[in-house]
Amino acid sequence: MTGKGGMKTMKTDPVSDKAFYIVGWILTAMALAVYLAVRLGAFDMLGGLLPCLLHSTTGLYCPGCGGTRAVKALLAGHLLLSLYYHPFVAYTVFVGGWFMISQTIQRVSRGRFPVGMHYRDIYLWLALAVVLVNCLVKNLVLLLWGVALME
Repeated sequence: MTGKGGMKTMKTDPVSDKAFYIVGWILTAMALAVYLAVRLGAFDMLGGLLPCLLHSTTGLYCPGCGGTRAVKALLAGHLLLSLYYHPFVAYTVFVGGWFMISQTIQRVSRGRFPVGMHYRDIYLWLALAVVLVNCLVKNLVLLLWGVALME
């Protein structure tokens, strides 16, 4: 689809936006419940977790290694530590957070402030790239220099 000046425009899908918005509120409620449970001492996020099977058998990091630590660091307000453990967590919070805030503003204003971020496949591709680059870098540092970044 071509817009003004021959620039390509992307058509938005209101059904996808609405579905992601509803899922976003459900995930936000779940994240808040986990945050409150951790803060109140109901459970320890790292206690009782099974070890990573890939790391246990090969010594290499899997694409998800560090994710739980990153969530715990982010919930404690340590953004840089969260990025170190697994940048996907911060990426998801910021992209998902802006989606939720901008969609809420647009919906509450009934379209008078059309700032709502719309779903695009590129956000998923970027997330996949973040996960793969994180895994590759941590394993290369481990293999080439013998430095275990997640211990």
